[in-house]
Amino acid sequence: MASIIYTHTDEAPMLATASFLPIVRAFANKAGVQVQTRDISLAGRIVAALSDLLPESQREHDALAELGALTHDPSANIIKLPNISASLPQLLAAIAELQARGIALPNYPENPTTDAQRDIRARYDAVKGSAVNPVLREGNSDRRAPKVVKNYAKTHPHTMGAWDPQSRTRVATMTSGDFRANELSVVINSDSTVDYVLVAADGSENILKSAMPVLAGEILDSTVMSAQALDIFLAEQVQAAKDEHLLFSTHLKATMMKVSDPIIFGHVVRAFFPTTFAAYGAELNQAGLSANNGLGSILAGLDALPHGAEIRASFEREMADGPHLAMVNSDKGITNLHVPSDVIIDASMPAMIRNSGHMWDSDGKPADTLAVIPDSSYAGVYAVVIEDCKKNGAFDPATMGTVPNVGLMAQKAEEYGSHDKTFEIPHAGRVEVRLADGSVLMTQSVEAGDIFRSCQAKDAPIRDWVALAVRRARLSSTPAVFWLDPERAHDRNIRAKVERYLAEEDTDGLDIRIMSPREATQFSIDRARRGEDTISVTGNVLRDYLTDLFPIMELGTSAKMLSIVPLMAGGGLFETGAGGSAPKHVQQLISENYLRWDSLGEFLALAESLRQLARFDDNPRANILADALDQATEKLLNEGKSPTRRLGGIDNRGSHAWIAIWWAQALATQRDDAELAAAFTHAAEQLAENAEKIEHELIAVQGKPVDIGGYYRPDAAKVAAVMRPSATLNAIIDALGR
Repeated sequence: MASIIYTHTDEAPMLATASFLPIVRAFANKAGVQVQTRDISLAGRIVAALSDLLPESQREHDALAELGALTHDPSANIIKLPNISASLPQLLAAIAELQARGIALPNYPENPTTDAQRDIRARYDAVKGSAVNPVLREGNSDRRAPKVVKNYAKTHPHTMGAWDPQSRTRVATMTSGDFRANELSVVINSDSTVDYVLVAADGSENILKSAMPVLAGEILDSTVMSAQALDIFLAEQVQAAKDEHLLFSTHLKATMMKVSDPIIFGHVVRAFFPTTFAAYGAELNQAGLSANNGLGSILAGLDALPHGAEIRASFEREMADGPHLAMVNSDKGITNLHVPSDVIIDASMPAMIRNSGHMWDSDGKPADTLAVIPDSSYAGVYAVVIEDCKKNGAFDPATMGTVPNVGLMAQKAEEYGSHDKTFEIPHAGRVEVRLADGSVLMTQSVEAGDIFRSCQAKDAPIRDWVALAVRRARLSSTPAVFWLDPERAHDRNIRAKVERYLAEEDTDGLDIRIMSPREATQFSIDRARRGEDTISVTGNVLRDYLTDLFPIMELGTSAKMLSIVPLMAGGGLFETGAGGSAPKHVQQLISENYLRWDSLGEFLALAESLRQLARFDDNPRANILADALDQATEKLLNEGKSPTRRLGGIDNRGSHAWIAIWWAQALATQRDDAELAAAFTHAAEQLAENAEKIEHELIAVQGKPVDIGGYYRPDAAKVAAVMRPSATLNAIIDALGR
């Protein structure tokens, strides 16, 4: 029996899986398809990483490593739900929760002094940030809005805030001293290894990383962000926000860019409270209260300090005297600077653009905003969209075109693969990138506190990315634009390869262009306003940014995108949408027993996964299952049975019930396989007859707090009880699965 691997992840997607997966297994079983699970949740990854240090009874299999190996198998068929890309505060909270559950994990060593402590910290650090995606994404990305979803958005457009032409909202970004300005890039001539060496003024050397393998043809970069230039820029923006009466906000990627961006976030916090950190910075550091972890963690630790009350008062004075801060939750006093993982740029910037260019002030009122994006590599994309909205007004989801994406991300391509080569520089000197023979490929002059970063893009993924872009352009008869910045050394090397590999493809009759990110943004949004479609062909970070930016404008959410990763070895990875809103949905479930999470991305991904399995395993029934699921999904949208926004309507569990009802109906009435139709006839009749009763049972439980037994590793039995509250639905599904 062929297998689909369904990932067990975190937060709202994990809760939704507890409701939907029993339905999937019951239906798939009738078509001879086995659905297995693997735990790649943050908690699961933590325990696996430290497993050999735990008692035998507490050890767990490294599911992520297993799936990473599977991606090189042509039979791979993995449905990947959103997982937590943990910041340090999230990692520490998860460790504490697991310890409270009796798992004998060591504490996270803040300042390791022994080899054993350094080993433990290295293992924990490997779990932070984008630990999952680089392992599983052994292919490039094909993300798009399915036609049924796009058509639904046009006929049922979501609200978009109106834009005032006099809006003062704008983007502020660095013009020198940042990663973009300082980038160097080379193409490796032959297989070798490289060392990263920090050379001091006196000639002494410190090996930052040694013997990193490189392959012939791959692009290797190095760059540095000047701490001094960053601090000057940030101080100017704090003052500008105050002078212009704008909300101050910063937008980073402190989860995926788990080394560099928390450091930058710390610089922002210190820039907003310069007097406090000048007076008390040493005391805060000694207490382990780092600005890199956000204002919230510092405030939470002040009561334990001898001068805690003084420090709190100093923070409050500077807050009152400075510019107004954008809020994540004004009701709870959570600011834009409280938690680095609360202000993820690819979610926060589109939300601001959709909301008339406003963020929320401390009184819960919308206001014009200064969006501070320190590194200028991709800041211009958002600046172009904001200026266009000032000139032309909000986008109209009822008429706008779509901007799908083909993204270069295989084999840890580009910035998201830089974590093990990102360093906060301890002293002045230069960083040399040396080949094994001692020759120096690149040199970066550095000062103490600068952030050095290096990344790679291997040749085979680039060739595959170009081929995928051409294939998508031909299949959709849509122009495709490579977003490459002629002022970036990396992008110039990428462009040379793109032009070479395009020459090897059949591009007759296709409209394929290369533009700078700012030009490509304007070109794409001009076409979108005319109702025309444009494929964006981008690197890894822009892939992440654009597949939130455009879907949030087009569809209201990025969770409704179809995200396919054709693995280079021949298998498939099927992703189910973005998880940025997942924490808020969990909070609502716990307080009100209502889960707003939309599993539409899961329905779309599962259908494509079934089609992949049908091709690989020569199983026509899997294809029938996929087509029937698509029919059910279309009906779900047209009948308005997606999760509603308010308590008292159907939530995530209700949408699963309706998918089951219409999926069974489509299978029972299809004419391609009479035996399969007969297998679903009784279940389809029972589900249809009891539809009203099932919906009533699901809605009746709403409105009261529930206990799921934890956040990062909740109790499985409690989760199942909460997420499967309809006895009628459960009985029908469980009988079908037998």
